[in-house]
Amino acid sequence: MNLSIRIETTGGPEVMQLVETPLPAPGPGEIQLRHEAIGLNFIDVYHRSGLYRVPLPGGLGSEGAGVVTALGPGVAGFAVGDRIAYAGGPLGAYSERRNLPARHAVKLPPEIPAETAAAMMLKGMTAYYLLHLTFAVRPGHTILVHAAAGGVGSVLVPWARHLGARVIGTAGSADKARLARAAGCNEVILYREQDVAAAVKEFTSGQGVDVVYDSVGKDTFAGSLDSLRRRGLLVSFGNASGKVPPIEPVLLSDKGSLFLTRPKLADYVATREELTAAAAALFGAIAEGVVQATIGQRYPLREVAQAHADLEARRTTGTTLLTV
Repeated sequence: MNLSIRIETTGGPEVMQLVETPLPAPGPGEIQLRHEAIGLNFIDVYHRSGLYRVPLPGGLGSEGAGVVTALGPGVAGFAVGDRIAYAGGPLGAYSERRNLPARHAVKLPPEIPAETAAAMMLKGMTAYYLLHLTFAVRPGHTILVHAAAGGVGSVLVPWARHLGARVIGTAGSADKARLARAAGCNEVILYREQDVAAAVKEFTSGQGVDVVYDSVGKDTFAGSLDSLRRRGLLVSFGNASGKVPPIEPVLLSDKGSLFLTRPKLADYVATREELTAAAAALFGAIAEGVVQATIGQRYPLREVAQAHADLEARRTTGTTLLTV
């Protein structure tokens, strides 16, 4: 039997149910794995709440690391006993064991612990595509990172500094501001106490930043636009505070011929080649000490409702893991 989290309907943390069910043999193209660690991400909240539609009833979770225990027909490139990690594919990471299409998995280098991989695959590959593909950060660029002490922020900030950028971060408390500075922020803005756009203009002599990475959404969107230089780019990649309301495209023109994009990881790792390139870049950055897993808290799988509640209330820092 296999313990996993299921939801029958969308809603608050209370809709998640711990169930025990048989796990079938892996199907064609699938591997079966035993989780050693599971990553918790804000997108899981979107799936649970109904902000992003998912098939129901169903599982939750899109990131984990573990050991291959069985192979389905037609699987090549993996063997029983391989250490693997993944971020993406069908939901269902909130489980002791699961079946997963092999195309979503990558082998873990010996030096990468399972907890590190589960903490960083989704956030790390997100930071990779944001910094290298959505906007190619180079020396001389100044960037603004919202939630700089959060899961993606704690990876994105040091990686951006390594690329030569000046990094301005936002944080919601003095404690999180300290974490953001420790991650590598040159300046940190307490967004609950300060006008973000005004502070950015002060830090940049009135010019604004080249790019804003905004995972917060509704509460920060207007300030993000006002923080950009002429022809700057707003990368809106999350909705932690809610959906961004509709805007008229002419607003981008009025504020300096700005650019706006709303990317997602799946479109940057859609092919096997793209996935392996992103994973290799992340593993290389970890091995070189450019980025590291900042695991702020761990919750047993049975306490996933509390983990979601804490994440939504912004009581977490860095990365959150579920343990099995």
